[in-house]
Amino acid sequence: MLYTRKGDKGDTYFFESKDRFSKSGERIEALGALDELNSLLGLCKVKSQETDIKIEGHTLSHILEQVQQDLFIVQAALAGAPKEIGQDKVDFLEKIIDSIEEQLPEIKTFFLAGGTDLSALLDYARAVSRRAERRVVRYLEAEKIEVKPELRSYLNRLSSLLYAFVRLVNLKSKVQEIPPSY
Repeated sequence: MLYTRKGDKGDTYFFESKDRFSKSGERIEALGALDELNSLLGLCKVKSQETDIKIEGHTLSHILEQVQQDLFIVQAALAGAPKEIGQDKVDFLEKIIDSIEEQLPEIKTFFLAGGTDLSALLDYARAVSRRAERRVVRYLEAEKIEVKPELRSYLNRLSSLLYAFVRLVNLKSKVQEIPPSY
């Protein structure tokens, strides 16, 4: 069944509790932002299948799918399930970022979003990723919840990964990045 009617009053529950919680709470905001990001990454993943870009032997599509899987771990952990992001996940993102950075010209300024459809979507995902990270941090701080530091590191690295993807897609598409004119 696709609906239960249990949340019709604006509340929900989490894994660790039988209590009901308001859907306007910080945890729901954090989970919603992560869900939105995951959905947007699905669009990026589909669009990336039109390219032949590979990083460290992985297609862009494969890496995005792995990130989607990882975000489900983050969401489950925040919802109270016994799941966690390990250092290996953070290390993987860093390895991909480092590999991309070696191919890119030095960054001397910000760039306008655009370039290609895919780079624009990835830039949008980067911004949504930053918002999701802020919402998660706000929730953790408001409720004084301790999580393994790798969860925070993963979310922080994710926006860097997406920015690296933006720049790589533009480079491989031979699109000139345009700095803001201020």
